[in-house]
Amino acid sequence: MSQWEYAPAPESRDIANLKPTYRPFIGGEFVDGSGEPLQTINPATEEVLAEVGTASVSDVDNAVKAARKAYDRVWGPMPGTERAKYIFRIARLIQERARELAVLETLDNGKPIKESRDTDIPTAAAHFFYHAGWADKLEYAGLGPQPRPLGVAGQVIPWNFPLLMLAWKVAPALATGNTVVLKPAETTPLTALVFAEICQQADLPPGVVNIVPGAGDIGAAVVEHPDVDKVAFTGSTAVGKHIQRTLAGTRKRLTLELGGKAANIVFDDAPLDQAVEGIVNGIFFNQGHVCCAGSRLLVQESIAEELLDKLRARISTLRLGDPLDKNTDIGAINSAEQLAKIEDLVASGERDGAQRWSSPCTLPDKGFFFAPTVFSNVEQSMRIAREEIFGPVLSVLTFRTPDEAVAKANNTPYGLSAGVWTEKGSRILWMANRLRAGVVWANTFNRFDPTAPFGGYKESGFGREGGRTGLEAYLHVQG
Repeated sequence: MSQWEYAPAPESRDIANLKPTYRPFIGGEFVDGSGEPLQTINPATEEVLAEVGTASVSDVDNAVKAARKAYDRVWGPMPGTERAKYIFRIARLIQERARELAVLETLDNGKPIKESRDTDIPTAAAHFFYHAGWADKLEYAGLGPQPRPLGVAGQVIPWNFPLLMLAWKVAPALATGNTVVLKPAETTPLTALVFAEICQQADLPPGVVNIVPGAGDIGAAVVEHPDVDKVAFTGSTAVGKHIQRTLAGTRKRLTLELGGKAANIVFDDAPLDQAVEGIVNGIFFNQGHVCCAGSRLLVQESIAEELLDKLRARISTLRLGDPLDKNTDIGAINSAEQLAKIEDLVASGERDGAQRWSSPCTLPDKGFFFAPTVFSNVEQSMRIAREEIFGPVLSVLTFRTPDEAVAKANNTPYGLSAGVWTEKGSRILWMANRLRAGVVWANTFNRFDPTAPFGGYKESGFGREGGRTGLEAYLHVQG
């Protein structure tokens, strides 16, 4: 049977309305940051996209002051019905500019345009729509009588889902009456700064949202600022631990969404073709740059070889290349630094004796790319089974009994997500009650909804984002 050949179908990069320079957004205005400018690059081509002015510690102080002023005088006292109007307006503007935002996200991040277009941007808008609906109903959320906002929220987001992670944090903060100082990731600041334009379009009062680009020192300045009331961080476990130590003993509220090493568990009665699609989505979506990626595949021993054969055949059909091509399945790794980390961990897997199989796809001459890779004969002591690779690399282990599957799945310092594939509903519930993971998917993977809370256990962090539960992190709740 011959394989389908797809003609290139590139999206026009002109839709992104890319500017040569971008600046921090403080107090409702774009300002000249006093930090050292950075260049953001396209990871698929290594070309410079734009120069971004960065904030300094003094700029962060100005941003927090602007947020405090807006909270005290405008946003905090504003009735929820009025706040909702602004948030609805932001949601609609994200929808109206969705194509522009999707192309810009793909250029800056390296993910396939079909993921930016069909998942990231629509879900970001959905979070603002959903939380706008809560703005005037907080007293009915089951969080106690007359819940009150905390004040100024300092938020630091990662590079894997730049606009979506912004939405996860900004939408609930605004809906609950807080104001925001947000630091986007150093390598992917562009959609956050276009979001600042959207805030202007929506006539959001000055200071309610402030965007301060920069490196880790600027994130630290946001977290450590004495007038920030609540910190929300998504990123690495190491940085999350540092933030927790820094804030220990202070009055600040904290939520952390950190790393993961999720188990995707396939039983012998699972629909294998459906499971293969879920496995591929679980680890190769967004090049594996997903905290809750199903990076450990646990397969019941009796079906392991059959499943691996099907999986390798399916992975061989994935198209790797230009992220702006609508046919591309696997885009670029976000940075040279991240590519080097992936290569180091893959080399350790080979040294430890795991059997490596990589897709026979051709890698582009330029850019940061890595072929989808599967390791079999993996032992739990190997680094590739223990450490978060954050790339398109799957480690396969086997099990014989449900008890063994649970033991292996929970044998990790992380606990962000898990997947279970079986036709037995009772087995799914039995597994879900025993897996130490914040989210357990049944016969699917990587399904998200603004109405459902998301978060982890153990070194994957604490607190929840999304849903009614996620509102609590931004509110004073009375008993």
